[in-house]
Amino acid sequence: MKKIIAYICSVIMFAILASCMNKPSSAVSPEKSSDITGKIWQLTEIYGKSIQLKNPKAVPHFMLNTSNMRYEGHGGCNGVGGTFEIKPEIMRIKFNQGMSTMIACDDLETERAFVQALLAADNYSVNGNTLTLNKARMAPLAKFILK
Repeated sequence: MKKIIAYICSVIMFAILASCMNKPSSAVSPEKSSDITGKIWQLTEIYGKSIQLKNPKAVPHFMLNTSNMRYEGHGGCNGVGGTFEIKPEIMRIKFNQGMSTMIACDDLETERAFVQALLAADNYSVNGNTLTLNKARMAPLAKFILK
């Protein structure tokens, strides 16, 4: 009788341990795939169209700094920045209106679309070195690559 109880306890313990094991290595954990902070993200598409800049040296970009929960970057003409909130476990993000310099340039239309996309985004996805900012389940607002 003691052997049967010991055997049943062993089976139950094995089942508990097996259920606690990590998922197969082919599964990507949300923490790894959603870690977008501390990196410079360079704009490549806005509202489904590749960006066309008159000054290709001033590509819009941004970086998320978690030490002070601020984003900072350049819109192509002006510096941009503000605060943000992020929930990487569910890939949610919110950019808050911040500051910007007010210099006019040839790519001001792209800059305005870039800033509008940041402020409208409520979630994101990452595929390799590509970050996509989205609003609900609509088409992507903007796409970025690692700089």
